[in-house]
Parts: sequence; C-alpha cells; structure tokens
Amino acid sequence: MLSAEGRMARLPFLACAMLLVALTALYEAVVEPESMAALHWVSGVFVYGALFYAGACLLSKRLHDRGKSGWWAGLVLGAIVLCWPTPQGVLDFLGVVVLVWATVELAVMPGEQGANRFGPNPHAPADPAVI
Repeated sequence: MLSAEGRMARLPFLACAMLLVALTALYEAVVEPESMAALHWVSGVFVYGALFYAGACLLSKRLHDRGKSGWWAGLVLGAIVLCWPTPQGVLDFLGVVVLVWATVELAVMPGEQGANRFGPNPHAPADPAVI
C-alpha cells in the first residue's frame, strides 16, 4: 500500500480499501472534529496525508490491473473528499457518479488477462524459468 507500481487483484484491493475506510472512520471517531478541533487539525495533516497516500497507491495498483493509468486515482480520491462522510450538495452528485463508476470499474470488473504495460497478472503463477 506504499507503492503505486505494479498491479493488484480485486480481493486484496477490496480488503485494503475496507481497511483504509475503517482506519479513517476510527480516527474520526477518536478525534472528533467538533469537540477536539485543534487536535484534529494538527494530527489530521499527518493522518489524512498518510491515508490519502496509501489510497492513491492502492487505487493506482488496481487501475493498473484494469489497464488504466494510475492518474485516474486522483479523480476517485477527489470524489471521496467531496462525498465524505455524506454527500450534501449538488456538486457532491458528481462525486457520487464518479464513485459508482469506480466501484464498478475496480470492485466488479476483473483485471486484464495476462501481462500488461504495468506488469504481470497478479493471479498468474510465477514463471519457473524466471525464478
């Protein structure tokens, strides 16, 4: 979750994504923005920064498995920022549309068969000639 290189299969992606969402929710439950505003601002820079970086790496790897550029992760992360914790405005509707697309693209659709420009298929067994 700390490198954007390579590919990631669907199930490991979903497990890591759920872990990041759970960590975000746990942080917000422990350091409530309303009652601990100063602590939330100071620690949030580091916590949200680390979670954002891990999310970008995770999304990039899964996008690579689908044969797409990792730069699309920026659109998905932007939509998450717009909609977290609940969508409330008109602009948030666009974020929801992006998140629906991302859910179908990354959680439902399988990765590309065989190797692509981002690396070998994560489901394929290692080639014994390479080892």
